[in-house]
Amino acid sequence: MESCHKGPGIADTPPDKKKVESAKPSMAGIKHKFIIMSGKGGVGKSSVSVNLAIALANRGYKVGIMDTDIHGPDIPRMLGLQGMTKVDADQKIQPLLFSGNLLAVSMESLMKDKDNSIIWRGPMKHSLIRQFIQEVDWGNLDYLIIDAPPGTGDEPLTVAKLIKDAQAVIVTTPQEISLADVRKSIHFCNTLGMKIFGLLENMSSYTCPHCRQTVDLFGTGGGEKTASAYGIPFLGKIPFDPGMVKCADQGISFQQKYPDAPVTQGFMNIAQKMSELNE
Repeated sequence: MESCHKGPGIADTPPDKKKVESAKPSMAGIKHKFIIMSGKGGVGKSSVSVNLAIALANRGYKVGIMDTDIHGPDIPRMLGLQGMTKVDADQKIQPLLFSGNLLAVSMESLMKDKDNSIIWRGPMKHSLIRQFIQEVDWGNLDYLIIDAPPGTGDEPLTVAKLIKDAQAVIVTTPQEISLADVRKSIHFCNTLGMKIFGLLENMSSYTCPHCRQTVDLFGTGGGEKTASAYGIPFLGKIPFDPGMVKCADQGISFQQKYPDAPVTQGFMNIAQKMSELNE
């Protein structure tokens, strides 16, 4: 196996073209693959990835999260995962377990010093993501949630090239500047022939806990209008809740702590739509 465990920011030489093989054998045991994308940062994409995975796992499905944000890998901290991943006797990377139904792999789980920066160019990132796809012991999963960094660069491109049946879930907030970048993500998917499962509007509104008045922090309706304009399924709205921030910082499940919250219900509704693929 090409080592990615030498230390932060260190990798083997980039793979030659012969090593950029199909991911079909390693992905054969995974029924559905979703890449969670956003046109820009700050829209809560990683939070969406984590909570969709938890919502699906809570429904009894076997779920994996692949964190392909090499420079800002937040998934382990959001899930409260400690320690480093191990490599077994067959040179397979062993994911970290959040629960019996949910496991994850991330660059951060390969690093001894979690605060060191990763200073890599495209070929190195491609090599690591290929390892995550082909050399992780994923086992049999119902869903693989792939958290991609913002934009349409090396990481989502590598996933799109190696996992031909991956579907995109595009995350946005209602304001125009975010929606303008979403349109670039839509163009990315259309250019590469990637199916778009749907568009999700995050942080769509906020309900004051004192007066119960609902405020549209970033405008309203933009995500649904964009989905309609491009003929993309609109998956729903996830409201803003400060508790999400606190739970992510503490590495605990918001849905477990606040099972009746509108945010929890929103993710449950979207997980229901994703689960219909198994029916």
